[in-house]
Amino acid sequence: MSSSISPLAGKPATSAPLVDVARLLAAYRDLVPDPAVPEQRVAFGTSGHRGSSFDRSFNEAHVWAIVQAICEYRKNDGVDGPLFVGIDTHALSEPAFESTLEVLAANGVGTLISKGGEFTPTPAVSHAILRYNSGREHGRADGIVITPSHNPPESGGIKYNPPHGGPADTDATSWIAARANALIEGGLREVKRVTIDVARRADTTREHDFLQEYVADLEHALDLDAIRGASVHMAVDPLGGAGVHYWAAIVERYRLDLTVVSDTVDPTFSFMSLDWDGRIRMDPSSSYAMQRLIGLKDGFDVAFACDTDHDRHGVVTRSAGLMPANHYLATAAEYLFRHRRGWRSDAAVGKTVVSTALIDRIAKRLGRPLLEVPVGFKWFVPGLYDGSLGFGCEESAGASFLAKDGSAWSTDKDGIVAALLAGEMTAKLGRDPGEIYKGITHDLGEPASARIDAAATHAQKAKLSKLTPEQVTSKTLAGEPVIQVQNRAPANNQPIGGIKVISANGWFAARPSGTEDIYKVYGESFKGRDHLDRILEEAQAMVDAALAGS
Repeated sequence: MSSSISPLAGKPATSAPLVDVARLLAAYRDLVPDPAVPEQRVAFGTSGHRGSSFDRSFNEAHVWAIVQAICEYRKNDGVDGPLFVGIDTHALSEPAFESTLEVLAANGVGTLISKGGEFTPTPAVSHAILRYNSGREHGRADGIVITPSHNPPESGGIKYNPPHGGPADTDATSWIAARANALIEGGLREVKRVTIDVARRADTTREHDFLQEYVADLEHALDLDAIRGASVHMAVDPLGGAGVHYWAAIVERYRLDLTVVSDTVDPTFSFMSLDWDGRIRMDPSSSYAMQRLIGLKDGFDVAFACDTDHDRHGVVTRSAGLMPANHYLATAAEYLFRHRRGWRSDAAVGKTVVSTALIDRIAKRLGRPLLEVPVGFKWFVPGLYDGSLGFGCEESAGASFLAKDGSAWSTDKDGIVAALLAGEMTAKLGRDPGEIYKGITHDLGEPASARIDAAATHAQKAKLSKLTPEQVTSKTLAGEPVIQVQNRAPANNQPIGGIKVISANGWFAARPSGTEDIYKVYGESFKGRDHLDRILEEAQAMVDAALAGS
């Protein structure tokens, strides 16, 4: 149960074969999934259905069926307003977008697509839904985002955001997935669709300026005047993603000292450096994938990047280089709750069960309630929607927070505001986020953490997701008594899709990925690296034993 780092990790993407885009697009149209094969069925993970046309897991049939199911779901749920559609820069996103329009138009759904064919970040779709629905009791809007997030170039993805603007909950995605699979099993006979030309000309298809709306409202979420006033010297690498043209618009409107490192869009993502396993991922929290921006760290006060749909962030500082996601998330939590006077005094700090326990200590020091939930941003949606949750974050560098006045900003992850917050922190405190983090850990303790990713089959992932506390028989973890073994989250008693073992000064969690064919083992220690290594070693043994006995 250990992952091995590829000798290609961190090297230019051109060191390995690039995706054959023409073949990928042909497979999207030509290959038909077999619903009898589990890997080829519609399955919503932590954020939508994802797959590759090469594997018959993301093909035209999947998208037609999913969108037809969404049309039926929203009708049953009484959602009769417009549906916002966003799209990222993956090669499969454009044909999936066309398939989506074909079904929406045939079902008579009012559809708002990006003006001029502009790419659309996930947070821009979420914000547009919230803005449209504000004050409305009837005719509410919802949305679809076509993206596989940071996943490799051959990947495709689609997710549904109901009127609350965030990721759909399990009840919704389970219904949509079941209905979509039934439609595929029925040969798509019940799927309504028209040609793409008819769909684009339909009265129900209209344009919406996501970019200008989002950029104009950005001042409600961040103190951009402070960033400009302090002349914070910043850089951003959009990683060829959906926000690629948003950054120049932000610079122009708010007159920030922000350099856009590259505005290149390339469906092969050949400008990337290879991730830990020698594959291309637009993961802004990976030091292997972020080599281009890390190389610029000494030239700017702070620099940042976002993944392909701009719902994740990575922050590079002069003092610390690329900050581990947990370090930046803890710093953001500490800063926000001390500088957002418009938030409710009882607004909670939100984290997933695999995010750093330093956030627990920060919440305790701030006197704020802690909301610890399973992996998946959908668990933060209700609190971000009603203002009872000030900040919600995932270990995988996803976060969002309230507008300055305590109202909802984005109920989906927002990499743009999370990244720009680094500039606000630097402006207001005169220290970059890496230096701020050092101050926090001086007071509360410095955790050592690591995550192991390794390949896993569908069957192995299913076994791991169903582990119970009773299957973990060890009474100690790295020399300390085990305090608790969890397979459900403290905040809502929902399954965490794996297992978490906790001692006084450390913990580990093991769970399958909801988006890729890998499993993840997370570990953290407040007693140093050697203690962490022991935790990870024992974690592997415990999980191996539990799986062997299942």
